[in-house]
Amino acid sequence: MTWRYFTIISFFCVFYSLLIFNLFNIQFKKNFYYIERAKSQYLVNGLLKPERGEIFFTDKNDTLVSVAGNKDFNVIFAVPSDVQKSAEKADLNLRDVAEKISRIVGKPADILERQLGKKDDQYEVLVKKASYEQIEKIQQLSEEMALGGFYSEKQKERYYPAGNLASHILGFVSPTNENEIKAMEQDIERGRYGLEQYFNASLTGLFGEVKKDKIISREDGKDLFLTIDRNIQSQAEEVLKKLVDKWQAASGSVIVQEPTTGKILAMANVPDFDPNNYFDFQIKNFLNPSISSLYEPGSVFKLITMAAGIDSGKITLNSTYVDNGYVILNGKKITNWNKKAYGKVNMAAIIENSINTGSVYVENKTGHEIFRDYVKLFGFNELIGISLPGEVRGNINNLNNGEKVDYATASFGQGVAITPLQMLNAVSAIANGGSLMKPLITKDEKPEIIRRVISENTAKEIIKMMVSAVKKNIISDISNYEIAGKTGTAYIPDFKKGGYSDDVINTYVGFAPATNPRFVILIKIEKPKGAPLAGQTVVPAFRELAQFILNYYNIPPDNL
Repeated sequence: MTWRYFTIISFFCVFYSLLIFNLFNIQFKKNFYYIERAKSQYLVNGLLKPERGEIFFTDKNDTLVSVAGNKDFNVIFAVPSDVQKSAEKADLNLRDVAEKISRIVGKPADILERQLGKKDDQYEVLVKKASYEQIEKIQQLSEEMALGGFYSEKQKERYYPAGNLASHILGFVSPTNENEIKAMEQDIERGRYGLEQYFNASLTGLFGEVKKDKIISREDGKDLFLTIDRNIQSQAEEVLKKLVDKWQAASGSVIVQEPTTGKILAMANVPDFDPNNYFDFQIKNFLNPSISSLYEPGSVFKLITMAAGIDSGKITLNSTYVDNGYVILNGKKITNWNKKAYGKVNMAAIIENSINTGSVYVENKTGHEIFRDYVKLFGFNELIGISLPGEVRGNINNLNNGEKVDYATASFGQGVAITPLQMLNAVSAIANGGSLMKPLITKDEKPEIIRRVISENTAKEIIKMMVSAVKKNIISDISNYEIAGKTGTAYIPDFKKGGYSDDVINTYVGFAPATNPRFVILIKIEKPKGAPLAGQTVVPAFRELAQFILNYYNIPPDNL
């Protein structure tokens, strides 16, 4: 009897040894074989992605700084046909397997069940950017359940080393959805929002013949070089976040542009997001408010009204009018923001004191049709053409056969809705001697004049008014420099009740040095607590950022 027990025990020992050896062989010794087999299958199907091109910022010394690159991450994947076979041998159903795996990888069990249940499938990614702990747990679970078909490998994935920095400019990369896979007949990652979306084809190397939206040939992705200055972008974001936090504002934006070329040096928005972990944020965070959101700009728009009046010859710098503190049009009363009456004033005083009724006077003298034409010339009703997705046109419908009151309110920036970039670009045209430039964000784009909007002489006179306004109001003044600027505080429309709410948007736009502008800054915040004036909020923030850029570029003073 003893030899019989010994024979039986020996048989089972050998059997289990072979089973364990086979599992070890599949999991470890043949791991490389299965990875290569999976990759081969992936390649045959046209799915193996080439390395995506990097995105680079620069600095004043033309030093390149990578802000979107590729990094090796651990990927856990499965070979479903092997999982199915081993599960069948171990008398396990795929649902049980999926539920156990789900606790490790953090993916719903029903999705995992579908992935593991695919027939003749050689490669299903379960976790991208997996931790070593997840890999160890998967291996441990495979051994405990006598399961095969689960593997890990290193794979390059998109990585944003600066985190949230310039997230609205960059966008992010994510897997394709089912509809996209059907349309392209390929399962490849795609750029979402920002430059990742706009330049997706060149970054991924999706070139060659295209037939029915199917990519026939591919190349390695091309790198993208931007006009964004890493240091100015970082400082702009720091200033903006402090401003939004201090005033508990709902949102904010900052854009910095080089007026002579149209190059965008910085573009920041709050709230933002981390493109490395985009799935932790809501969709509304991904939209770029600088180009995709319309707002009523308020008194910064008086610069456009004044430019139209002077350039058309309807008024001059020395023109005067008597301000009674209010004007009634179409039965509606328009007052100055501070309820004051200034009496007899010249045109410079309108900008210095931001007199609403003065702006109404200028628009009326200019004429509605001429005023509307200048608003269009400055580009407020069109796409400016920046190389970013989601840009929208301004809404100036109130100027199409509107009533007198509509033109009057538009003259000081209420009743018309524009994007921050449109407002910045229009003021850049003034700083640039009257030439409206196309905003550029990539280094390979050449400066392009869209059109001349006002004469050089008109531009000089508007700049004089802006400089005078800064000196009179002091807050944005910087010693030894001529600073040109204009504030704007606009009430936010109440779309439920009609009219306007008590919430405001503060905007400041300015440039320096005024005698030879090197940069233009627009900064705005929405719904600061307590509805303060722009002079309390965005103006000090503008001064801080302007001072930084003057020092950064080592720009010599122009007012010693």
